[in-house]
Amino acid sequence: MTEKVRSQEADMADRDTPTSTPKLQFPDWQQEFEAALLEGDPQELPLRVKAAEAAIVLRQQELIHSSNGDVERQAIFDAMRTLRTIQTEKMHNPARVKK
Repeated sequence: MTEKVRSQEADMADRDTPTSTPKLQFPDWQQEFEAALLEGDPQELPLRVKAAEAAIVLRQQELIHSSNGDVERQAIFDAMRTLRTIQTEKMHNPARVKK
């Protein structure tokens, strides 16, 4: 697994504590993305990734006609790259998925 994916998973795990309720910077798609990052069940992972991709694509369509949103566009680009890494490393090699 790449260092970036590990780092993002660690960041998500750190924020997923009962005492903290992080505010998502981009709630339109970030919740689905985080669910995919944290999914440990190899059977559920493809569904989580697909849901995250759908939420991201929907948001990208909304941003097409927006003159601002550069920060979110970059975050979307990074998230999609991370989802591709998950697909390559975890979904095609289920032994790497943490249980």
